[in-house]
Amino acid sequence: MNVLVWSENYHEEREDPVRRRYPDGIHGAIAAGLTELLGDSARVETAVLAEPEHGLSAERLATTDVLTWWGHMAHEEVSDEAVRRVHDRVLDGMGMVVLHSGHYSKIFRSLMGTSCTVNWRQGAERELVWTVAPSHPIARDVPNPLVIDQQETYGEPFGIPAPDELVFISNFSGGEAFRSGCCYTRGNGRIFYFSPGDQNYPVFHHPDVRRVLANAVRWAALGDRPAKPLANTNTPIRW
Repeated sequence: MNVLVWSENYHEEREDPVRRRYPDGIHGAIAAGLTELLGDSARVETAVLAEPEHGLSAERLATTDVLTWWGHMAHEEVSDEAVRRVHDRVLDGMGMVVLHSGHYSKIFRSLMGTSCTVNWRQGAERELVWTVAPSHPIARDVPNPLVIDQQETYGEPFGIPAPDELVFISNFSGGEAFRSGCCYTRGNGRIFYFSPGDQNYPVFHHPDVRRVLANAVRWAALGDRPAKPLANTNTPIRW
């Protein structure tokens, strides 16, 4: 299984607190967790926005089974050509795991066909991630609830289509609730969105968050099933 961990690597290059929290980058922390938990079953590589073709060349994507995506400040700097390449590979069967503020990336919006907006505030509040589909493979060995001591707060409404499968919902100490673990199929590809993971907190070092991501990568790799018809199959990609 070939896994490509993508991140814009913006905050780590510009903000000392984030660099100290993630000395190898957010992508490095995610890749380390996947390497630890997936072991010999996966080859894990990383790519960042500043690389040629954003590290998302057609040749590289052709050999990628699952792409994970973290972005925040530089969504619009991702080229439309790269978005289309990723979009087409997902329809062909590549899995994708979209993380935190990646909900507003061009690629996630193009795959969802909706605004993908959220309500949010920076409050350093406790997040409880509740499993609502305990038999789902992504929930395997994940405590219920998964407790994250400090996290940016996301809240409904979340401008996404109804998930094919809802695995997790979160609530925050300020009262917000949020659909934090959502599964979709687009064409032959599986997509999982997971909301925890703000750059201001060490969420991607959390062992239970790492377990979710490893489970999600395994699940998303099992694409290439009969294509599921899309309501907007004949419409252009938009974001």
